[in-house]
Amino acid sequence: MDSNFSIYTTSLTMESLDIPPSNMFPAFIFGTLTYCTILVFNMTVLLTNVLNQKLHKPMYILLFNMSLNDMMGASTFFPQLVSSILSQNRSITYSACFVQALLTHLYGTGSLLILSAMAYDRYIAICCPLKYNTFMSPNNLMSIIIIMWTLDFTMIGFALALNYCKEICSTKIVDIFCNNPSLMKLICGDTKLNNYYGLFTIAFMQGLSLPIVIFTYIQILITVVAKRQSDAKGKAIQTCGTHLIVFLCLEFNIVFALIAHRFETASPNLRKAFGASVMIFPPIINPLIYGLKTKEIRQNFIFFFCKKVFLTKQKNKLSGLKRQLQ
Repeated sequence: MDSNFSIYTTSLTMESLDIPPSNMFPAFIFGTLTYCTILVFNMTVLLTNVLNQKLHKPMYILLFNMSLNDMMGASTFFPQLVSSILSQNRSITYSACFVQALLTHLYGTGSLLILSAMAYDRYIAICCPLKYNTFMSPNNLMSIIIIMWTLDFTMIGFALALNYCKEICSTKIVDIFCNNPSLMKLICGDTKLNNYYGLFTIAFMQGLSLPIVIFTYIQILITVVAKRQSDAKGKAIQTCGTHLIVFLCLEFNIVFALIAHRFETASPNLRKAFGASVMIFPPIINPLIYGLKTKEIRQNFIFFFCKKVFLTKQKNKLSGLKRQLQ
């Protein structure tokens, strides 16, 4: 490259999607509908939280952050994907690829941190209910959210900064979307520091989020079982079990997708499949499992929807009566 600035206008080529020409249009429709579904699900949770004062509580504020994070992740992945399917063009500028990689990792790390914060909130609510208002006061909640996002932007920002303005010797992105490991493989010089910091980030995030989630849900199950209430016990086991499965699947997919980039023997197709699943499934599953399945959100959404329908009908009736009187 002649100059560092020319790097950002360089055209890169991402891995082929291997979609037969006859399936291009169905794949485009499927991708578009999936993206729209994610937006509808998460916007429903967002608006329900915002428009109902009863839901302005720590659990739902954290859920609000999750929906924002999921929409960011989906918007980072799907628009570029469906446009490349339609145009059959897998090229992307380095600057756009850099932004996509940044947002992709912010989304992945944000998901782990938000789920950890939500697990902590449920632990305090169920295991220490008398101290809930103290531990999850507005000031403490704001501190948790600020620390969560600051840690996310700091860790990921530094990881991407290590690739900033480095000379590249390749224009081939070895993945179906841009991420830090694929950008790192473009660099000409020594990338040991980048690689070590990437591994440190993975280990740090796993060492932070995994123990928190597993410990809190185990404590919740122990507390509920000790109460000897069959209804509460069954509900808690089902809820905690579902949450743990979703969280562990996310953890496994993220770790495998990132670690696989650092081992030449790892299957490229398997790596791409796990990487794509992180971008596709959590934004769909999270609003259903953590949001719309939650009784309070579902009831408030139904109430708000029915109220709007009722007011619209009443408004139409009044308009009809006015026209008749005129």
